Amino acid sequence: MAIDEQRLQAFLGKAVCDLGAATSATLIQIGDELGFYKALAGARLTPAELAQRTGTFERYVREWLGNQAAGGYVEFDEASGTYGLSEEQALCLADPNGPVDLPGAYSIVEAMFHAKERTLANFRNGRGMEWGEHHPCLFHGTERFFRAGYNANLIAAWLPALDGVVDKLRRGGRAADVGCGHGASTILMAQSFPESEFVGYDYHAPSIDVARERAKAAGVENARFDVADAAGYTGRNFDLIAFFDCLHDMGDPVGAARHAHQALKSDGNCMIVEPFAGDSVQENMNPVGRVYYAASSQICVPVSLARKGPALGAQAGEKRLRQVVVDGGGFRQFRRATETPFNLVLEARP
Repeated sequence: MAIDEQRLQAFLGKAVCDLGAATSATLIQIGDELGFYKALAGARLTPAELAQRTGTFERYVREWLGNQAAGGYVEFDEASGTYGLSEEQALCLADPNGPVDLPGAYSIVEAMFHAKERTLANFRNGRGMEWGEHHPCLFHGTERFFRAGYNANLIAAWLPALDGVVDKLRRGGRAADVGCGHGASTILMAQSFPESEFVGYDYHAPSIDVARERAKAAGVENARFDVADAAGYTGRNFDLIAFFDCLHDMGDPVGAARHAHQALKSDGNCMIVEPFAGDSVQENMNPVGRVYYAASSQICVPVSLARKGPALGAQAGEKRLRQVVVDGGGFRQFRRATETPFNLVLEARP
């Protein structure tokens, strides 16, 4: 068989880039935990200066900086021998309130390696893995990574895209955040709409404990958190029920949609935020789809299969979600309210 040398070299070039990214994953976490990115966001520094400011060993710092500069995560000035972050790099690497928290995402990657042997077994036996069975770094990484997107979009764009929701919350409404995790989305909404009451539900009790701690630390008094699954919470007469990046994970997404339909007021709104996806595999053959398929095969699908669910997966797509929410859940209205490169924001109404 004749080998096309150009195609071979093109593939190897891509593979080397991927290998460099993979081997740098722990270094991104180290840079975050040691405060390297924050230090470089404030000044251009030599390796020795960065080591002095962060209380670390210069020889290791030198290698870390070389890796980060080679990957385009840090800028290097040859004339001065200093390193620093551009404003754009700092926004994604050193600002916890920025639109993207990249280091947080790498805690999710870490969790995938912790679960590798279980994932390997799942591929062979078709079983699942409960959310709570993962390493705790998954819960913290998920909070960090998704919180950044909520900070950037939830109050400014997603809620205003829903029919009448902002006015209801400003006047004083009731809202439920189903599958709330550590409560980042719940707390953000509660802070933004102090006249309204918010309830966060999650079946993972340790996450609810963290959510309560987060709310207390933030001084939020109009939000509470209860342990309950998506088809078992007892609250009723909500103006808004939200599912943030969780419906596709569930063992019974149809039951969750049906329960939300019953728990909403007759003029209420259901917001379903899901990973961005097309309805066909070929539509998801892109960098975002690659990330979501990776997370789906190692986290999302196993969680659903652990509960004998349909395993919608992170790339379920709008058509499949419509079937869940309308055909199964009983909602009559369903539309794409808005979107980002990473999210579909869907609205359903009774």
